[in-house]
Amino acid sequence: MNSKEKAVFVGLDASKATLAVSVADDGRDGEIRDWGAISTAPSSVDRFLKKLAARFDRVEICYEAGPTGYGLYRQITAFGFTCYVIAPSLIPVRPGEQIKTDRRDAERLARLLRAGELTPIWVPDETHEAMRDLVRARDSAAQDQRHKRQLISAFLLRHGRIYYRTKPWKMRYRRWLQRQSFDHPAQQIALQEMVLAERHAVERVGRLTACIEELVPDWKLGPVVEALQALRGVALISAVTFMSEIGDVRRFENPRKLMAYLGLVPSEYSTGQTTKRGGITKAGNSRVRRTLVEGAWTYRFPSKIGEKKLYVLQKLPPEIQDIAWKAQSRLTARYRRLSQRGKKKTVITTAIARELSAFMWDIARRTMPVS
Repeated sequence: MNSKEKAVFVGLDASKATLAVSVADDGRDGEIRDWGAISTAPSSVDRFLKKLAARFDRVEICYEAGPTGYGLYRQITAFGFTCYVIAPSLIPVRPGEQIKTDRRDAERLARLLRAGELTPIWVPDETHEAMRDLVRARDSAAQDQRHKRQLISAFLLRHGRIYYRTKPWKMRYRRWLQRQSFDHPAQQIALQEMVLAERHAVERVGRLTACIEELVPDWKLGPVVEALQALRGVALISAVTFMSEIGDVRRFENPRKLMAYLGLVPSEYSTGQTTKRGGITKAGNSRVRRTLVEGAWTYRFPSKIGEKKLYVLQKLPPEIQDIAWKAQSRLTARYRRLSQRGKKKTVITTAIARELSAFMWDIARRTMPVS
């Protein structure tokens, strides 16, 4: 006789050192019990999973996505249980709940998992996660570089030193920087230290970019990254950012779902006879959204295949070349029409970025490796 219970739904509230555990029995009226807290050490988690396996036929476990990463997910799935990593921003919350504890959070996760009200995120494999970490490290370095340049520009402006040419941070600008002198040695030291920090930041970005260029060809999504570069406004870094953050685009049934995931669709508040639409939702992945908007600025120029882009296109199948030209023709015309209607440039580029994501979805879907 099998003494195991039928099924159980487990909610974990993960922190650095402990996991608060709650279990919900199968069925609408099933009991929800506090299991207590266990250590996040792999050996402790393994003992906990063995206890569940001894008592239940089917186990489903979930926890919120966060800084603890996917190690717990991989340990649970390797054990043979179903595990979901939940998007925190999409967890239903009752407005009247004013008390938050680890135990309550775990109970809520278990209850909502049983009800099917949670939205899981896509979990990358270890190689994909490693590439994403590298791309995010470069993005962080690029932001640090921009910040250091802003500090230098603000320092110079504060002291009335204005560079009147249009292209800063070229060699001419750097020579101009070295010619700046101040009466007090403290100000001279401050400027030189900021210039040195900016140079180190530039070198760091260059090293990380070189590492990405070296590793992408051996990545299983490398062919997709190469194909995406057929599009205007999409170079190596923007293409690898898109693929490392989005992953398998086939999980989006159509491009509209990808647009919504990236937060590029208008917000809406409609009730009864009233329809009100606002700016884009800005939900989802901000890195990809920013990358798409930056690439969308290139469509303000007339349709044309540049010399560098020609070398990229020659390596790609005719099907991908046709999609890239269709995208360029359509998006440059759309930019021109919206501009003639008097739309703000920021609104236009957001609209272009939204459509650009659809073309990237199409190319990526056609070139994804068979899993």
